[in-house]
Amino acid sequence: MFDTMTLTKITGALCGSLLIFLLGGFAAETIYHSGGHGDGEQAYVIPVEDAETTDEPVEEGPAFAELLAVADVAEGQSAFRVCASCHSVAPGDNGTGPSLYGVVGRAPGAEPGFGYSNGFDAVNTGWTPEELNHFIADPRGYAPDTDMGYNGMRSASDRADLIAYLGSLDG
Repeated sequence: MFDTMTLTKITGALCGSLLIFLLGGFAAETIYHSGGHGDGEQAYVIPVEDAETTDEPVEEGPAFAELLAVADVAEGQSAFRVCASCHSVAPGDNGTGPSLYGVVGRAPGAEPGFGYSNGFDAVNTGWTPEELNHFIADPRGYAPDTDMGYNGMRSASDRADLIAYLGSLDG
């Protein structure tokens, strides 16, 4: 059934097909090559100013003291829902986190009956509204060794509302 001539024809057809594909690939690469100019120079150079070199001032928004002056306690109570999974506002009711009753003005790590992490050892100031603002914005940036797993509250007005709510609890 298969003699030498048939086998030679099949081998020749396969080699011819491979040669056509190889030459077709070479031709396509030559036509559609996206190499560039060959000397490493870019075809188009777009000048871009660095953000650091611009003379325009970066607008940061109102100062935190201004936000705190107009803070809404009711909005702060609704913002506290994020905190309520670990903290309580009842005096002495510690959960995963310490009770936040009376936290404004209290020394860090001073809630009785709660075992704090080492993250607050270096914090020597009291919990002023400004310090709470910095802590709530980025807990791990403020106290790097804290066990608190919260990533922070990004909105300054929400932080001001929350701190106003916490400040209203103890008096």
